[in-house]
Amino acid sequence: MDTTVLARRIEAAQRLLAERGIDFLFVAPSSDLIYLFGYPAHPSERLALLIIPRTGRPQFVVPVLERSRADAQASLVDIRTWEETVQPVDLVGDIVRSVPRPTIAVSDQMWAVFLVRMLEVIPDATFISGTSVLRELRMVKDREELDRLRRAAAMADAAWEEFVATARLTGKTERQAAEELTELRAKHGLEIHGIGICASGPNSAAPHHITGDRVIQPGDTVIFDFGGKYEHYSADVTRTVHIGEPDDEYRRVYDIVLRANEAALAAVRPGVACQDIDRAARKVITDAGYGEYFIHRVGHGLGLDGHEEPYLVEGNTLPLQVGMVFSDEPGIYIPGRFGVRIEDAVVVTEQGGERLNHCSRELTVME
Repeated sequence: MDTTVLARRIEAAQRLLAERGIDFLFVAPSSDLIYLFGYPAHPSERLALLIIPRTGRPQFVVPVLERSRADAQASLVDIRTWEETVQPVDLVGDIVRSVPRPTIAVSDQMWAVFLVRMLEVIPDATFISGTSVLRELRMVKDREELDRLRRAAAMADAAWEEFVATARLTGKTERQAAEELTELRAKHGLEIHGIGICASGPNSAAPHHITGDRVIQPGDTVIFDFGGKYEHYSADVTRTVHIGEPDDEYRRVYDIVLRANEAALAAVRPGVACQDIDRAARKVITDAGYGEYFIHRVGHGLGLDGHEEPYLVEGNTLPLQVGMVFSDEPGIYIPGRFGVRIEDAVVVTEQGGERLNHCSRELTVME
């Protein structure tokens, strides 16, 4: 990742620390670390920690065995290594003791074991959540981020279009169907973590169904919730298909969900509260008599993480800003029978909402 971009992000973080009277930001291995430092470390029992002070040069605490990887970012930070036989949190304490009674903001994905040790080693510190700082930094995507999100969405779209054109689902298990789509996602360039959700028949009424061994049958509704990553940035799409000709109720429900998806998109514009996007979709479903079957928020932020700020849910009055990206995914789930969900990624522009996904949202009958 371009170190000029990373330096600009670190400077923005330091400005927020100064505005809020925070002395240090601790960033553990996570998407936050990738965003600020371009370092895709995995969380483990070996502490790796980016320490951004309110002023001055950041420091990166890393096990000596990872020093060669960290050297690629040495222009941004001072690298502080620790040996296997020492306690790395002691090194962290040495770094921050220059500030008496420091206020330290901690990234959300810090392992609790490290934080507990820090409470012991830096007893005069006040630890707070880093969410307010990191959320403000990451919610609005820059041009490079939007380019990656568009590429990820296009790859997911291409995989889905090929899947619909070639797959034969009847007689396959949910797992087999999901694996077939996974192969296509990889073929079209996405980095894959997991097979996603394939929920068939009555399982489609569970929004977070765990893909299993149920055999897909004629007359089934089948929900596919899938994605992947391109250069660390996420795609997230849901499409619902029907095996064979559907009955009138399925057609009615599908049309309601599609109209709710479109109503949410139409409500997107800068300055609108997040909750109002949820309300726009929910009104369509409630007015049609299915309000009790829409059991989740209409959307979540999308970026380095598949779920991140902002969340489009009742009670969130945060105004939308140009460059925010989130899902638009209303659904109706009738227990014991079937569910329908349609999900696209949307970016906020000056003109309103722009879909990043363009694969068909029309009612699709397979086989």
